[in-house]
Amino acid sequence: MGTTIDAGGRVVIPKRVRDLAGLKPGVEVTVEYRDGKIQIEPATKPVTVVRKGSSCVLRAPKGTPPLTVDQVNEILERVRNREI
Repeated sequence: MGTTIDAGGRVVIPKRVRDLAGLKPGVEVTVEYRDGKIQIEPATKPVTVVRKGSSCVLRAPKGTPPLTVDQVNEILERVRNREI
């Protein structure tokens, strides 16, 4: 997918990519230059590990939107295909 950089240095991330990445207006991202590539990723938020019965689970910070079924399925598919 192509896009352009405007005079102010802004780049529009195509809607399909934003949707797949779960990026919504106001979400913080990190921008890095690594190995000759510009990488844009959602900024990570600290999670805590809590015990729930005999298991440990990750607890997202308050205000973190829940994952949708489609997002979970996309992640599972990517893990199965060893993309992440």
